[in-house]
Amino acid sequence: MQNTFVAIKPDGTSRKLVGKIIQKFEDLNLNLIGLELMQVSRELAEKHYGEHKGKPFFEDLIQFITSGKIVAMAWQGHNSIEVIRKIVGVTDPLKAAPGTIRGDFALNIDQNIIHASDSPESATRELKLFFPNCNFN
Repeated sequence: MQNTFVAIKPDGTSRKLVGKIIQKFEDLNLNLIGLELMQVSRELAEKHYGEHKGKPFFEDLIQFITSGKIVAMAWQGHNSIEVIRKIVGVTDPLKAAPGTIRGDFALNIDQNIIHASDSPESATRELKLFFPNCNFN
């Protein structure tokens, strides 16, 4: 079993897509093991996107993720990182396949509905950031 982190971004929560997105993961037999509706602080956002600090789009990322509520989730399942990344779709919704979350729901590359950890290391780091009082290992 593998644990991973997923966040439905402010555009996903404001467009009331939370239930549809959770259903897609549950249909893949993944287990939801943590969930929190939250407002991301600037401090948390900067830690989350730390690898992008100094890049031209960093401030836009921070502004967007802190602009409204997100749904932070911990998921568990066999190869959950790969399975979730596949159903999320590529970052650019114009290139995302139909049937993926971004292909079906995202409006543009800057507001692409969802974040999903891309590796076991990222998943561990992000789960600790967003669920500091939980041990998902």
